[in-house]
Amino acid sequence: MNEFALIDAYFKRLSDHAGALLSASHPELMPALGIGDDCALLNVPAGMQLAVSSDTLVAGVHFPASASAYDIGYKSLAVNLSDLAAMGAQPAWFSLCLTLPDGDGQWIESFCDGMAAVMEPSPIVLVGGDTTRGPLSISIQVMGLVPQGKAMTRSGAQVGDTVYVSGCVGEAGLGLRLAQNEQDELWSQPLDHPHLLSRLHRPEPRVVLGWAIKTVAHACIDVSDGLLADLHHLVQASGVGAQLDLNAIPSAQGMDLMAAVGAGDDYELCFTAAPADHDQVIAMGHVLALPITAIGTITETTGIVDLQGQPVVAAGYQHF
Repeated sequence: MNEFALIDAYFKRLSDHAGALLSASHPELMPALGIGDDCALLNVPAGMQLAVSSDTLVAGVHFPASASAYDIGYKSLAVNLSDLAAMGAQPAWFSLCLTLPDGDGQWIESFCDGMAAVMEPSPIVLVGGDTTRGPLSISIQVMGLVPQGKAMTRSGAQVGDTVYVSGCVGEAGLGLRLAQNEQDELWSQPLDHPHLLSRLHRPEPRVVLGWAIKTVAHACIDVSDGLLADLHHLVQASGVGAQLDLNAIPSAQGMDLMAAVGAGDDYELCFTAAPADHDQVIAMGHVLALPITAIGTITETTGIVDLQGQPVVAAGYQHF
């Protein structure tokens, strides 16, 4: 099956089905021209800014080589949507560059099924890309829309802000241990193993949370490389520091706290907001049935310390 037949057989439905979802909820985001030409044509509504992000996932690096096609498709799109969530952007369009070792139709169909599952709660239309032969890798560029001047960035944290994190950190790290070693002692512990594996393979991008908190958050980042590593990026970009209550951090059961805050792949949101908005932030979590926890305070002194003023360091995931 050649490249164009692959697109028609498997990938075009990611445009058609999501397009139907998007046209029902946000008709203004429908592409003027999608798959099938040299370029897509996209209309950015007046008063909106375009948020763009891209990620590449490589077999054996960003997902276990044993991961199913469904899980690979799911995760590859979900982690990109997490970047839009961190900016408070509404998902709109994406392109997909897929390098495949062969044209296995069953694998590709399952891969697309995984992507389609992510697109149900967060409609986003496939508008182009490329397929080629080689070692398995997936490159995705996502595009979303945010009201002019309302995007959350890493650089807006203010001294005195409260630091928050959504969900629980470290669970994907435990899931990775389970996926990498069938003999790991974790398998014999009374843990929710399917949940931990799901947190690794099928992270839930916090798109709705990101859209909601942009009205109160001063700065935001998604937790991809580890909570401490990503919080460090945020405070560094903002020219501030943070003092953390380590005991307040919601971490995975059965995992050392420092390991949990250093583990990657959680795809939660870490953000800051004024103390006066605390009740509103917590209420948002209740509405979304998603725990949001205050874990510290933004300080004038740079660096990250605990309540005793001792430096808190965790390497996080290193790409090189």
